[in-house]
Amino acid sequence: MSRLKMHVERHTVRRIGWLRAAVLGANDGIVSIASLVVGIAAASAGKAEILLAGIAALVAGAMSMAAGEYVSVSSQADSERANLLRESRELHNQPEYEREELAGIYVARGLTPDLAYQVADQLMAKDALGAHARDELGISELSTARPLQAAFTSAAMFSVGATAPLLAVVFGPAGSPIPLVIGTSLLSLALLGALGAAAGDAAPLRSVVRVTFWGALAMALTAGIGTLFGTSG
Repeated sequence: MSRLKMHVERHTVRRIGWLRAAVLGANDGIVSIASLVVGIAAASAGKAEILLAGIAALVAGAMSMAAGEYVSVSSQADSERANLLRESRELHNQPEYEREELAGIYVARGLTPDLAYQVADQLMAKDALGAHARDELGISELSTARPLQAAFTSAAMFSVGATAPLLAVVFGPAGSPIPLVIGTSLLSLALLGALGAAAGDAAPLRSVVRVTFWGALAMALTAGIGTLFGTSG
């Protein structure tokens, strides 16, 4: 009797839930706090005022990220539960129709009708709801919504990202911290893009260019606004 050999592969798609929240949180922390600091500094504010505004923005931003992620992912989780409950009722009330539906999915993917019914029967015998959740609804272990994980990851990574421009202000010159803040923030964004690409097996150069471009644009716009209003005031 032949034995099936298990070939174990590690795919980075398993990291997609926390990786998205981590990259989004850190990127937002760097860009938003750096832009705020640059804008305030361009308006000729003092170091103490810049730090106060930056710390307040860090706390507010981290809480906003946590709340936003939690609400968004909780809505996804609620939708998943509702769909699974409805699917469970349908499996109980009309199992033959659900069998036909599952087999039709496999036929559409390229299986012959006979094989599709065999696969549907075997999968439903083992875990009918799991088979329909995965192949009909697109809900799997990899995509299951985890609100607390997303909220905590986003808030923590926002705070980590926000510390980069704030440290540049703390250890920067007594005069204008703008050059050091911009340099530190762009370097941090480039590093974040490279790390995110490596964690997701993506092209690093494209990721680095993408995050640094939008970060530089945000800082340039806020610097212009700060200069305009600072000078006019």
